[in-house]
Amino acid sequence: MKKAFLLTLFILINYTVNAQKFLNAKDSDPKILKWMQGYPPTKEKTISASDGSFFRFPALRYSVCHMREFLPTTEVKSASSDRYQFTTKIDPAIDEIEFIPLDSNEKISWKTSLDKNYTDGIIILHKGVIVYERYFGELTKDGVHAAMSVSKTFTGTLGAILVTDGILDQEAKAVQYIPELENSAFGDATIRQILDMTTTLKYSEDYSDPNAEIWSFSAAGNPLPKPKSYNGPNNYYEYLQTVQKNGVHGDEFGYKTINTDALGWIISRVTNKSIPHLLSEKIWKPLGTHFDGYFQIDGAGIAFAGGGFSANLRDMAMFGEMIRNKGYFNNTQIIPSKTVENIMKGGNQEAFKKSPYKTLTNWSYRDMWWITHNEHNAFAARGVHGQTIYIDPKAEMVLVRFASHPEAKNAKIDPTSLPAYHAVAKYLLGK
Repeated sequence: MKKAFLLTLFILINYTVNAQKFLNAKDSDPKILKWMQGYPPTKEKTISASDGSFFRFPALRYSVCHMREFLPTTEVKSASSDRYQFTTKIDPAIDEIEFIPLDSNEKISWKTSLDKNYTDGIIILHKGVIVYERYFGELTKDGVHAAMSVSKTFTGTLGAILVTDGILDQEAKAVQYIPELENSAFGDATIRQILDMTTTLKYSEDYSDPNAEIWSFSAAGNPLPKPKSYNGPNNYYEYLQTVQKNGVHGDEFGYKTINTDALGWIISRVTNKSIPHLLSEKIWKPLGTHFDGYFQIDGAGIAFAGGGFSANLRDMAMFGEMIRNKGYFNNTQIIPSKTVENIMKGGNQEAFKKSPYKTLTNWSYRDMWWITHNEHNAFAARGVHGQTIYIDPKAEMVLVRFASHPEAKNAKIDPTSLPAYHAVAKYLLGK
C-alpha cells in the first residue's frame, strides 16, 4: 500500500521527527515562508494532503488554520443570534511573569515561552474577562485552528451529558447500544470505561512502527481514493468492529483515540444525530459563538470525533468559561452542573499511574478531560502540537492556546507550558 495513501491527518498528527533541528517560531512563520501564496503558488510553496506535505513542519504552521482546504469537512454551526461578547481588560504585566520550566533550573518569562511553544493564538480569561490575547503566524482573531485531540473533550463532554440525562447508562456495555461491536474489544467495555479510556485494546499508536494498528485505522478513515488493491475497512466505524482486546477492561488508563470514535458512534446511535450536529445544538449555538467550527470526515461522511475539530479561539474560550461556571454561560444553563461536577472529581488515579505518563504525577482522566488534582484543582483538554483548554477553578482562570509545535507529543511541550499556566494562575489569584 502506497505511503502517500496512508498520510491522512490523523497519521500526521504525530509525524515522527526524531533528532531533527527545526526553524524557530519566528523563522517558521507561515507569512514569512509564503505557503500557498500566488496564483497559482509555485511548486515549492504548494502543500497538499495527497502527499502528506500539509502536515510536515514547517508547513503544518499554515495547515492548522486551513484544514478544510485540504480534507473534506462538515460544519458545526455557530449561533445566528444572541452572540456573546467578552469584556476585555488586557493586563500587560502577564508578559513578565516568570516561571521555571520542568526541564530547567533557570527562569523564563511568559512572553518567552510563547515562542518556545510555537504559539499561534492564546487567550486568558480571569473571572470571565479577557486579560490576555495574542495571535501569531497564520491565525487571526476571526480565524479557526485545528484543535487536534481537544476534539476528544468535546465528544467526551457530550457523552457525559447523556449519562447525566439518563440517556446513556455508564455501567452498560457498548454492545447494548451498538450490536455491531459485539465481536470487537468494545463490545464488553462499559460506557464509563470508554469515557475514561480504561479499555484494553490491541491497538498501537506508535507511529515509528509500520505495523502499528494506527495505520489500518487511518487507511479506513482516509477520505482520499483508496487503491484498487485495498480490501480493508472503508470507514471509521467499520474499523472499530475489528479491534480486539488485549487484557481486562478497567485496570489501566490507556490513551487511545479509537475510544473517542467508539463513543462518537454510540452517541450518534442513541441521539440519531452526528457529533457535529449534536455539538452545535447542545453547546456551540447556546454559547453564542461567532464562527462555525468544522470536523474532518471520512469517505462515509463520519466525523473524526477523536481529533478532527477546528474552531475559533474566542469561541473555544466561551466553552472553557461555561465549563468553569458549572455549565452556565450566556444567561443559560447550557449543560447540567452535575456533568461538570462529575468531570472535576476526576477518574481513577491508580489506573492512571499504570500508564506511561510518568511526568503527570497524581493526574487522572475523566470523560475525556485531563484532571491535574493540583492545589487549584485545575483540569484541561489537551491536543498534540500544543493545543489546550486549561481551567483553574481556584484562580477563576480559563486559558486557551492554539499552537503548531514541530513535535507532536505534549511531553515536549509540557515543560514550558504546565508551570507557565500555574504561574499565571497564581498571579491572577492575587488580583
